[in-house]
Amino acid sequence: LLKVLSHIDSILRSPRAPPLIFRPSKGPVQNYIKENGQGCGFEHLPLTIEMWADQLIALKDLHRSLRKLSLELLPWNTKDPQDNRESIRVEDLQMIVDAILEELEHKEKNSQTQSLQTLSAIVSHFQRLFDVNSLNGVYPRMNEVYTKLGEMTNAMRNLHELLELDSSAPPTVVVDTVGKLCDIINKNVTEQVQQLLGTQDIHSIINKLEEHECFFPPFQALIQDLLCLLEISNVDDILPAVQNLK
Repeated sequence: LLKVLSHIDSILRSPRAPPLIFRPSKGPVQNYIKENGQGCGFEHLPLTIEMWADQLIALKDLHRSLRKLSLELLPWNTKDPQDNRESIRVEDLQMIVDAILEELEHKEKNSQTQSLQTLSAIVSHFQRLFDVNSLNGVYPRMNEVYTKLGEMTNAMRNLHELLELDSSAPPTVVVDTVGKLCDIINKNVTEQVQQLLGTQDIHSIINKLEEHECFFPPFQALIQDLLCLLEISNVDDILPAVQNLK
C-alpha cells in the first residue's frame, strides 16, 4: 500500500501533473506527526484526487456548454461523436473549439469578400445613376452632387420661409404653393392689362397693342425732340416750359 501511495504521490509531483493545490505542511507540526507515526505524508492525496475528480466532472459541463455554442454557430453540425461517451477528454473539447474557430475565420474571410463586392456594387450603381464612365470621375461627380444638393437644400429652405410653410413640408407642397401663387399673379396681370386697355376681349387687346406699337415710336421721338428744344430733362416740365414761351 505504501508503494502504491508513493507511486501516486510521485505522479502528482511529476512535471506533467498540474500544480498541487493541497501540499503537505513542512512545519514542526508535520514533523511531529511523522516522528510519532501519526501521519504518513500522504494526507494531501485524497484532497488532490478529489479536486481532480471534480475537475473531470466539470469537463462534462464544459463540454455541454461548448456543444450548445457549437449548435448556435454551426447549426448544420448536429452530430457529435462524443455524445455517447461517459468520459470526456480534453481532446474532445479542443476539437469543438477548433471547429468553432475555423468557422469564425471562414465567416470573417467571407464577410471581407462580401464587403469588397458590396463596395464595388455601390460604386457601379453610383456610376450608372450619375453617368460616370470611369472610376477617376467618381470623386469629382460626388463633389458636384454634394454641391448641387447643398444648393437645392438652401433653395428649398428659403422657399419654405418665403411661402411661410412648415419646414417638414415635402417638395410637392412647395411646388403646388408656387404654382398657385403664379396663377394669382398671372390673373392679376391679366386683369390689370384688361383694365388699362379698356377691353376684355383678347382680339381687342391684340389690336390695342398693335395700335400702341404703331403710335408709341413717333410719340417718343416727339417727346425727345421737345426735351432737347426746351432744354429740359423731365417730361412733366414740358407743359410749364411751353406756357412760358407765350
